[in-house]
Amino acid sequence: MNKSNRTYIRVAVLGILLVALVFALYSSFVKDPNAVKVGKAAPNFSLQQLNGPALTLGDLKGKGVVLNFWGTWCEPCKKEMPALQQKYNEFKDKGLVVVGVNIGETPVAVEPFVKQFGVTFPILMDSESQITKLYRIGPIPSTFFISPDGKVEEIFLGQMNEAMITEKVRKILP
Repeated sequence: MNKSNRTYIRVAVLGILLVALVFALYSSFVKDPNAVKVGKAAPNFSLQQLNGPALTLGDLKGKGVVLNFWGTWCEPCKKEMPALQQKYNEFKDKGLVVVGVNIGETPVAVEPFVKQFGVTFPILMDSESQITKLYRIGPIPSTFFISPDGKVEEIFLGQMNEAMITEKVRKILP
């Protein structure tokens, strides 16, 4: 291969890399039009509970809903779970429902976790990650605070403590 051909190949490879870089930057800065947004209605769904019948989000209208996406392998999820349980205990009689959505695991993995942390709020099994995709979940824990009329009031990515949860829950109580 002569020097001229190598130059053309290098230019072509650099051009392809530049196009890929521009696409990656564009994708990360342009908002997804189908993403769940604050102020919009939370997409309705139905999932099987870990130990119970299917639960439909729309059936919870009239209540404040904390919708938390988590996994047993997630260290921040493990640290956050006791705080969610505490706030559920504190506010359930005031119209709050905490709903945990487990991402892609089996009941065999989830049941010991739920027992270990004493979780009593509904745990939904998103075994095929369909709702995870619908809500465009990236990092976990990811939590959606949904008002009694079904609108997303806040989205929080990452671990929360009890004080943070209390502050956000007060805004969605009926």
